[in-house]
Amino acid sequence: MQKFNIHKGLVAPMDRENVDTDAIIPKQFLKSIRKTGFGPNLFDAWRYLDPGFPGQDLSTRKPNPDFVLNQPRYKGASILLARKNFGCGSSREHAPWALDQYGFRAIIAPSYADIFFNNSFKNGLLPIVLSEEQVGQLFGEALAFPGYQLTIDLERQVVIKPQGEEIAFEVQAFKKFCLLGGYDDIGLTLRQSDKIKAFEAERLATKPWLAKRLIA
Repeated sequence: MQKFNIHKGLVAPMDRENVDTDAIIPKQFLKSIRKTGFGPNLFDAWRYLDPGFPGQDLSTRKPNPDFVLNQPRYKGASILLARKNFGCGSSREHAPWALDQYGFRAIIAPSYADIFFNNSFKNGLLPIVLSEEQVGQLFGEALAFPGYQLTIDLERQVVIKPQGEEIAFEVQAFKKFCLLGGYDDIGLTLRQSDKIKAFEAERLATKPWLAKRLIA
């Protein structure tokens, strides 16, 4: 998992409440068991005017010019600004996968659905919670100033505006530790690899018959 420490990026404002996971990555794209290839179909039903399906040639599709991510001023955005209850709906880890693979490193919103919120941290995506008033101010600035960028300092837990004003945010200590170190669940387990090897060696020394069963 990619580490997150300090990130500066272009902001894309998505002015919609209750964006659910089927809007983030529609159900027809969930057939793959791989963790890659979901970025091109992020917000598929909103980004395109024609229906999407897995394996489709994207060069033949019709982009929706009114959708925020299709507007030239937001090309390359890596920070998504959203409204309350982002990521609601069904549980699917594909949603943070799609956001990450599109290029987003962080989301800023007043609130999130719990499962999406936790899945984001486990996949290297930072969901920041700010008040509705603070988010509203950021929306106004992002819409008013083309090329609007923010800097996110996870270690210090602040969002830094272009002119230097800082907005503090809260993050649970363990989730912060995992993002700073780039540890997903497997990575956390591998941090204990020496203890795991020692345990297995001791177990086989005291119960050698297990080796034959493992080989069989």
